[in-house]
Amino acid sequence: MKSEALPSESPALRLIEFWQSPRLAIPPAVIERAKQCLLDALGCGLFGSRQVWGEIMRDEVCADGSSGPCTLLGSTTTVAAPQAALCNGTSMHGFELDDLLPASIIHPGTVIIPAVLAAAEASNASGAMLLRGIVAGYESMSRLSMALGLEPSHRGFHKTSVVGPVAAAIACGVVSQLSPEQMIWAAGLACSTSSGIKSFAGGSGAGMVKRMHAGRAAEAGVRMSRLAQRGFSAPRAAIDGHYGLLEVYAGESVQLQHLSAGLGEEWAMDGLWVKVYPICGWIQGVVQLLTVMRGGAPVALDRVRKVIVGTSAFAVKNNANPAPSDTMDAQYSIPYCVAVALSGDPSDPNEFCAPAIHDPARRAFAQHVELRLDPESEAVYPARFGSRVELHLDNAEVKHAATLDPHGTAADPCTEQELIAKFKQLAALSAARVPASAVIEAVSRLDEAPSVRDLTALLRV
Repeated sequence: MKSEALPSESPALRLIEFWQSPRLAIPPAVIERAKQCLLDALGCGLFGSRQVWGEIMRDEVCADGSSGPCTLLGSTTTVAAPQAALCNGTSMHGFELDDLLPASIIHPGTVIIPAVLAAAEASNASGAMLLRGIVAGYESMSRLSMALGLEPSHRGFHKTSVVGPVAAAIACGVVSQLSPEQMIWAAGLACSTSSGIKSFAGGSGAGMVKRMHAGRAAEAGVRMSRLAQRGFSAPRAAIDGHYGLLEVYAGESVQLQHLSAGLGEEWAMDGLWVKVYPICGWIQGVVQLLTVMRGGAPVALDRVRKVIVGTSAFAVKNNANPAPSDTMDAQYSIPYCVAVALSGDPSDPNEFCAPAIHDPARRAFAQHVELRLDPESEAVYPARFGSRVELHLDNAEVKHAATLDPHGTAADPCTEQELIAKFKQLAALSAARVPASAVIEAVSRLDEAPSVRDLTALLRV
């Protein structure tokens, strides 16, 4: 039985308690957006489950001998909720195709959706409760990240996996209908699982570790909510108190007002960015501009004299590697992505795998892509990811283009048809025999479904 709501002693507690208000009515447009986020994440997860890191994680989870009712995407095996969240989160974050919130610099779907999907499946929750948990998770994750400010990112922390466990614990608490006290414990416990450093962006080979950051955050959120439900307690001030999450990670950059200001009036999902290309968010606009500038067909790289890319100082510093050694290096390299945008199909994930990333012509061309600070892009970073491109051709023609809002962002959103096409493409590329049309239909009617298990049954192949 639920206890009476605890007093709102701090912005963090007000955020947690907000989701249990009997008067809370989430706008229908936000619920519809949650469905779109779910479909996009499922497509990313199905594709990622067939990548080597997805397969390794699935093998590891299955080797544990875990048993339970929760689905591993693209597999007939079912496991316990935390293990499912770990595996599916790793797959969803597995190919730089998952959504992001630019203002808070996080990937919410790849943490929140595997966590709440596992929690909902374990408790046989309704589709409406799953959607409510998704909204709560996105909102909480965005607000926690905004409260941290930029300092943690600049110091090398991956904010998705720092705030992800806490937001996932809150979201799972909503789905599992924890009491107010249990919700506070779940969030407090999750604060001690926050982690993740950006060594993958060091330029010496990224490895697979970033893929795991989201899975570990999702797993922690599920596990901590379950522990809290059993009575495992935690500090009430673990988020915004002394030695709490915000103080430890952010120090002087903490902005507590973001935790609770405008709750119920502003929604994080309104600023969501759904990726068009399987690359870092900073580079989406660059690739978009170049594909338009080149025309309908690829151009020979020897026809291009020079490309100058102007963008934020952060991207100039961290996305300049011209010689990627693995897939993630390539997805984070502006010079390599420029070469792909001009000479290939940047929407094709295979362009960012071996052997494509070792193509001699592309590697030689990438050495001559110039990166510069663009004052206009810098002025709007990180709320918007601006870029400016100059394309110099061998006939002395010079083309110019710029954008502050790449396609897929809230200012230029993907259409419903584009989102469905992305899901179908990723499901097909995964080679998993998932009934794509049936999944799309089930997600569209999820708020009417008495059990999420009708949806997840379609994802086991």
